Amino acid sequence: MKRLFAFLALTSFLTFTSCASKLAVVNQASFTSINNNTQILTGADQLAIYLPMLKGKKVGVMGNQTSIVGQSKTHLVDVLLHEQINLKFAFAPEHGFRGDVERGEKFDNDVDSKTGLPLYTLYGGNQKQDSIVKSIDVMIFDLQDVGARFYTYITSLHRVMELCAKHNKKLIILDRPNPNGDQVDGPVRHDDKFKSDVSWHKIAMIHGLTIGELAQMINGEKWLEDGRQCDVTIIPVQGYDHTMMYDLPVVPSPSLPNALSVRLYLSLCLFEGTDISVGRGTDWPFQIIGYNNPVYGSFTFTPGERHGMTKHVEGKGAVNYGLDLRNIIPSEHKFTLKFLLDFYNKTPDKSTFFARPAFFDKLAGTDQLRLQILAGKSEQDIRASWASDLEVYKLMRKKYLLYPDFEQTN
Repeated sequence: MKRLFAFLALTSFLTFTSCASKLAVVNQASFTSINNNTQILTGADQLAIYLPMLKGKKVGVMGNQTSIVGQSKTHLVDVLLHEQINLKFAFAPEHGFRGDVERGEKFDNDVDSKTGLPLYTLYGGNQKQDSIVKSIDVMIFDLQDVGARFYTYITSLHRVMELCAKHNKKLIILDRPNPNGDQVDGPVRHDDKFKSDVSWHKIAMIHGLTIGELAQMINGEKWLEDGRQCDVTIIPVQGYDHTMMYDLPVVPSPSLPNALSVRLYLSLCLFEGTDISVGRGTDWPFQIIGYNNPVYGSFTFTPGERHGMTKHVEGKGAVNYGLDLRNIIPSEHKFTLKFLLDFYNKTPDKSTFFARPAFFDKLAGTDQLRLQILAGKSEQDIRASWASDLEVYKLMRKKYLLYPDFEQTN
């Protein structure tokens, strides 16, 4: 471990520069387009930069099982404790601090069994943890996002920024690559009636940002309560740009076990507003889709229970008929509506397809997508309806990018 620290210290000697009001970003070296993880240094890997900011301070962490350091995948909390940083607590997002809580499940404040660190949740009903944040000097945020507005780790980012801004606490974001950062797509949420944990920000459904870039946008667009600004320092990723494929070194949540599931998640998560199974309760979540009617396809599977997939498993115990998507090459897949439209068109009684219409609308950030599907619109027509909003969003997004973009490098 000491060798790892020494290596990271040598490769991470950089300087600071002002980026925006109450926000600083560490300068990066020149970028190189690469397609493997070995040349990437995440924010967490760059100990020489952020450890000096923590010495002698009372520190809180927002993290989970993805908060790792180096090729050894040592948990950030273990590294900080080894470095004798005065850690006071950790916040946990959806799925919990160790990533073993099922989707949508609320969990109570707890103690981490491995380290004894007090754990608090910002997911569900405990968004306000004012007294906890008041007790520290600096907060660290380190979560691996997957680039979709409905992935709730970015809602946790917003809540941490709200608390830090409210109580004048510094926030250090250890940035990580976006494994779907090569695309910006889908409807942009505008109407606050669709605001929820799965659609918190007025951004495209496939937002094309890293956590650090989104933090800049939240500050820059004054989305925090009363227009407050969060005092943020971002430790950017070295060796990353938005054209790259990035295989996550740690599973980000129980239902996304591999690179293909992370890529298909963008296209398949909207099925959560229906009763169609996306493979939860099998060994291939977000890689197969089906329902208990042969009309949907010849491929069959029977969902059961798996780790982190027991309480909310569509089609559990029944034979499901549908599609096997495991032959798709992850790097060749981008967001599409074709699976959703195909299953809708094959549904005998289309009035039953949107089993949870309100939740579907929150996932989409609008009711227009559902209404367009009900009206029999094609994917081409649906895409045309959000094209102008998407262009406006892309222009806003460019102001906050930390890394070369796919539009700049093509």
